[in-house]
Amino acid sequence: MTTIAVGIRFHPGGKTYHFDASGHPDLQEGDFAIVETSRGQQLGQVVKTLAPKKISKQRSWKPIVRKATPRDLVLRQVWEKKEQQALTICQEIIRENGLQGVKLVSAEFSLEGEKLVFLYSYEEKGDPDLSVITSAMEQDYPHAGITMRRIGPRDAAKIIGGMGACGREIRCCTEFMTSFQPVSIKKAKAQGVSLVPTEISGMCGRLRCCLDHEYELYVAAKKKLPRHGKRVTTPLGEGKIVRLSPLQGTIRVNLGEKGYHEFVWEEIKQAGSSKS
Repeated sequence: MTTIAVGIRFHPGGKTYHFDASGHPDLQEGDFAIVETSRGQQLGQVVKTLAPKKISKQRSWKPIVRKATPRDLVLRQVWEKKEQQALTICQEIIRENGLQGVKLVSAEFSLEGEKLVFLYSYEEKGDPDLSVITSAMEQDYPHAGITMRRIGPRDAAKIIGGMGACGREIRCCTEFMTSFQPVSIKKAKAQGVSLVPTEISGMCGRLRCCLDHEYELYVAAKKKLPRHGKRVTTPLGEGKIVRLSPLQGTIRVNLGEKGYHEFVWEEIKQAGSSKS
């Protein structure tokens, strides 16, 4: 039998996980399905179908349990309301016990409510002792297995959502990013942006993800321009390059007594050719 694989996403903008849909060939993009995860059975949405050539015979993806029913969709809405209640209770317990630094991000019930997972972030070294939280929540939810799962600051910011540090109404990580790539200060320097921490850090406190999004574009654009500090011939005379604007394809030149002027690189190349 030909293997059919689909990508399932549990939250808008969340990571895509692959499952074997061979037993459910009628599943289409946009449909909801029930799958088995480490957090119990979950309801997710099919966001893509993998092309046969991208399916490796060595892959051991978990099979789709079944296509979601109207009851499953209603049940998911019921649990979402209860998740908010559980989140409020857990946050109060954290405050009462003075567990500073523990930032509760979300609560997630499995489809049938037999598991309740709390996601939290913690900036300090080591792991906090959350036994008091687990014990208290087990009393409030005796029929659900309680799990406290630590996540990184970027993942926390993605789930919490809100406005981006740049002013975007929706953070990039929440809107469309499904995974995070390492972002280094080298990428910030290559783009000529300010290195002031408050100006290059996102709401998560880490370097902004857009520095990674635009890095390759800057690298490619800079290859078409001369290096910083080079002396060039412009339509107004000779000068020294003091700033590059790769995406605009322009350079700023110090012309001495004539001051600073901005030129399109093509103008300078033509001026240099005329002189030679």
